Amino acid sequence: MHSSPRRSAARSLSPIGIVLAAALAAFVAACASPRVEPPAAQAAVCLAVEKPVCPPSPASPPASVPETRARLQGASWSELPDWGRDLGASLAAFLKGCAALDRQDAWKGVCGSARTLPAGAIDRDIAAFFEQAFDLYRVLNADESDSGLVTGYYEPLLRGSRVASARYRYPVYAAPQDLLVIDLASVYPDLRYRRLRGRVDGNRVVPYFARGDIDSETAPLQGLELAWVDDPVDLFFLHIQGSGQIELETGERIRIGYAEQNGHPFRSLARVLIDRGEIAPERASMQGIKDWARRNPRKLQEFLNTNPSYVFFRELPPDLPGPLGTLGVPLTPERSLAVDARVVTLGAPVYLATTWPNTSEPLNRLMVAQDTGGAIAGGVRADFFWGFGEAAGAQAGRMRQPGRMWVLLPKGAAGLTSTTR
Repeated sequence: MHSSPRRSAARSLSPIGIVLAAALAAFVAACASPRVEPPAAQAAVCLAVEKPVCPPSPASPPASVPETRARLQGASWSELPDWGRDLGASLAAFLKGCAALDRQDAWKGVCGSARTLPAGAIDRDIAAFFEQAFDLYRVLNADESDSGLVTGYYEPLLRGSRVASARYRYPVYAAPQDLLVIDLASVYPDLRYRRLRGRVDGNRVVPYFARGDIDSETAPLQGLELAWVDDPVDLFFLHIQGSGQIELETGERIRIGYAEQNGHPFRSLARVLIDRGEIAPERASMQGIKDWARRNPRKLQEFLNTNPSYVFFRELPPDLPGPLGTLGVPLTPERSLAVDARVVTLGAPVYLATTWPNTSEPLNRLMVAQDTGGAIAGGVRADFFWGFGEAAGAQAGRMRQPGRMWVLLPKGAAGLTSTTR
């Protein structure tokens, strides 16, 4: 992640290290070992993806992962249901990721070989390439099971303006300069997947403002607005998706992507609504929550504030072919996958065996791990990128399916590491 302003701020404040060391015990308890609900529980409450509270560092499969105890196990290609079908778009998505993977020796060879495949190569030849260049590993959970939860996310379109008005009054904020992002991995190796976030108050480092503080009448981030939008619910879900487009009154569209996060843990709004009897579990989809919000405008801000996590954005070049994932390359609709990078190496092809949203119809497809998410933690856990717009949002909002995963790694890639932005 791009955090150079915060890094320079951290270097200039020598008392921070002392204060942070005292806070590490609480941080580790809250952040280093995220609780992963069993798939049945997640299915009722998990809504797409939030960008990570603490960006991931390199993973090293095939091996066990201390934080999740998930692992990769050698597998046979014959295990893959429907293997060898519909591989053209998957190869194109993998090649897009090679722009980042080429920086690693372990990936240079397979990326180079993939580029030699002719345009329009048939599935049989593409399948042969993957089988010859990669070893296959089954993803296992901490309990040795091989099934988990697959959700969906998408790139939404919001209506907005460059200036505030009675209609456009909900701000989309850039990352604040006083947000400290501190990486202590060199001192505390156990925290290599986590970063601390906070701000300086006098001679103390304190948690950064929570959602309720940021959205309060005091507006502590006033002046950092990239744009204003007309719907607080759409804005809330923009935070969950992590990227989107805003259509201005002029007809111009701007694309925004994840820049930073305030360091507070993500709390599922669906779970809160269910627990307080506001919504039935079977209605806890993105569409169901939006319907509840429109019927309960007076309660809305109170419930939004129960999720203290807050995402800050940056404006991206308008000609990008898609939103940027954690790997740093544009995501490909229905081919890019968000994963737990402690388990699955970013950039790796992942064979996903699941079902289409709200059905039992098989959805078996070669995907590519190109993104991460704060709610995406554990072994068999993935978020399926559906693309841009309302149709993609409808699929993403309904998708909470069981699934299995296999990871493809270059042959002889012991010690392979992920590539992150």
